[in-house]
Amino acid sequence: MIVDECDSTMPPCPNNIVDASKAVWTALEVPLSQWGEMEIHWSDA
Repeated sequence: MIVDECDSTMPPCPNNIVDASKAVWTALEVPLSQWGEMEIHWSDA
């Protein structure tokens, strides 16, 4: 589970942006070239 702890209603966090650590990118098997920003699909749990 990834939790976005930045309130997107207050700057500096834009909507639909989730920051992640190197460990998260690695666990999700995202290629290094795509680290930083990528399109995500999410739902409230």
